[in-house]
Amino acid sequence: MPGGRARARPPSRAAGGFTAYLVFVVGVGAIAGFLYGYDTGIISGALLSIREEFGLDHRMQEMTAASILVGAIGGALAGGWLTERIGRRWTVTALAVVYVLGALASSLAPNAWLLIGARVILGLAVGASSQAVPVYVAELAPAAHRGRCVTMFNVAIGLGILSANLIASEFRDAWSWRWMIGAAILPATLLCAATAFLPESPRWLVGRDRTDAARRQLARVRPEGADIDAEIGEIERVVEAERSAPVRGWRGLGQSWLHPAVVAALGVAAFTQITGIEMMVYYAPTLLTGVGIDHATALRSTLWLGLVYAVMTAVGLVVVDRVGRRSLSLWMLPGAAVSLFVLGGLLFFELAGGERAWPVLLCLLAYMFFNAGGIQVVGWLTGSEMYPLSVRAAGTSAQATMVWGSNLVVTASALTLVHSLGTGATMALYGLMNVLAFLFVLRFVPETAGRSLEQIEHSLRDGTFRP
Repeated sequence: MPGGRARARPPSRAAGGFTAYLVFVVGVGAIAGFLYGYDTGIISGALLSIREEFGLDHRMQEMTAASILVGAIGGALAGGWLTERIGRRWTVTALAVVYVLGALASSLAPNAWLLIGARVILGLAVGASSQAVPVYVAELAPAAHRGRCVTMFNVAIGLGILSANLIASEFRDAWSWRWMIGAAILPATLLCAATAFLPESPRWLVGRDRTDAARRQLARVRPEGADIDAEIGEIERVVEAERSAPVRGWRGLGQSWLHPAVVAALGVAAFTQITGIEMMVYYAPTLLTGVGIDHATALRSTLWLGLVYAVMTAVGLVVVDRVGRRSLSLWMLPGAAVSLFVLGGLLFFELAGGERAWPVLLCLLAYMFFNAGGIQVVGWLTGSEMYPLSVRAAGTSAQATMVWGSNLVVTASALTLVHSLGTGATMALYGLMNVLAFLFVLRFVPETAGRSLEQIEHSLRDGTFRP
């Protein structure tokens, strides 16, 4: 009823005050995260076979691995526009279709150049999902559980990478690289089907003067007895303030009162990549074989790396709302830096490698423990929280573009750095990036845990958004 409390059917409860329907929504978002992780991670194991079949040198290997990132940048830029024009729900549906088509085209590519082109298309879905899904989930989740809900996307990325490593390691003799890449068609089809049952974001609906629809959708993802009217009222007040803002969208990001959020969010986005995580995801088998470790051991080692990534993002899911985004990053980044410095020293002075592989593997696992359990947990979360509604689509597009642009730089230069500087010096360089990430978070990133999106916006406008 207009102006009254929505009389939706009482939603069933789930653990921790979640409704079953909210769990479903978070689960659908997690499928998109799984595809992100699988489609980017499978190239790590498949690249060894692709290199042999197509006779690729190290530059063509970099292009094959990085091609998905070129598409991801385009998808990240388009994602913000789509979420504003057609809504969050239909954007997720569209990217699900692209996931299916991109995986199919990649698995059927007859040569390296067509494989690169197909992975660019696949990257469009990866980039758009990294922008759209965290925002969508953040706008539906209650403030007290928003960190956990959005971080499920990160956990699913880890599971996708782990699954890719498992298939590359254990099915390397039974499956060709085409079957490895094509396996993503199954979860992508499931994502397509599941999007038919998703709600639209209440914040997007209020922005289109569809308040009654927003109230109904919000009631579906809140426990029985929740004060829906109060939450809708808070959203309406923010929307009204945004409508009176002199500039919105991409131009709005240049407003001086937003600078603290833009700096903090984009800085965290860049450091999620330049601290070296994608170097490990894409090139770990190549690096390990380069220091004398046999192919089978190298592939199984990346399986352990994927397992640690998945476990630590899951641990982050549990603690991120309690410990806080800022604190979690500050506790974990020093460990990642030390792990890479030790690894760099071992390789530079030729103290490990070949039959003495265990120190190298131990350092890699330690790095993954600290990096995946820290800044990777909060990377997408901070971007979905810090931007006000009037610039949220543009801000999260900028966030995703920064992630994929940084990822592209790392991926397209990693093997070249190894050839130019050596593996040991390259690892030490990434260790330095983790030190810089620590200093950046310490100086520029405030805590956002436990605060509603509207409260975060108020602190930006009041000039109190600071560490």
